[in-house]
Amino acid sequence: MLSVVFAALGSLDPENLLDAFGAIGLFAIIFAESGLLIGFFLPGDSLLFTAGLLSSQGHLAPLPVLLAGCFAAAVVGDQIGYLFGRRVGPSLFNRPDSRIFKQEYVEKAQNYFEEHGSKTIVLARFVPVVRTFAPIVAGVGRMHYRTFVMYNVLGGFLWAVGITTLGYILGETIPSIDKYLLPAIFVIIALSALPVLFEVRKARRESAAAAATPMPEPVLGPDVPVDAE
Repeated sequence: MLSVVFAALGSLDPENLLDAFGAIGLFAIIFAESGLLIGFFLPGDSLLFTAGLLSSQGHLAPLPVLLAGCFAAAVVGDQIGYLFGRRVGPSLFNRPDSRIFKQEYVEKAQNYFEEHGSKTIVLARFVPVVRTFAPIVAGVGRMHYRTFVMYNVLGGFLWAVGITTLGYILGETIPSIDKYLLPAIFVIIALSALPVLFEVRKARRESAAAAATPMPEPVLGPDVPVDAE
């Protein structure tokens, strides 16, 4: 059994993961990626899309079961992440880098909060890595709990329900779409990577602009006439 688990996780191919673990495994992965530090590397977007597509072909649980389970897993995962952040507090920002944990992940989520405020909880759902750390950073910053819950439910619905339904609709609409599963997954992964690429490009532009900005010259006061003796 363990060999099957490690083989599936080793490839991180959405179809392999779903074949190995089924709907229960899908819910567990969505839960882990939504709020556990160990889940940031998991393929949430492509996994949801593939689950919807396979459901439309009768190879996975019915769509209502998937939608309810994925939505619940996403929302509960973020809640756990928020509570973890509140408990851990600032010590998260002092944690040393390891093979899995990097401070840049926390900083990326923090930058999202500085730019988008509370809406980060919704927007981060569609940004790999950031979606894992956003609820934790919200907890560290002691974001108002009711506000967090509201955005958490909205973001969980748009992400988990929206992407899974999209996969299901395409699976029912396009004949023999299973033949195009790999290209479809590639497109989903590429779309998921776009926000990250935009952030990297934006950060580089800001760094270049800051480096090119000349230092301001000291401001001198007005000339003061000196009385002649």
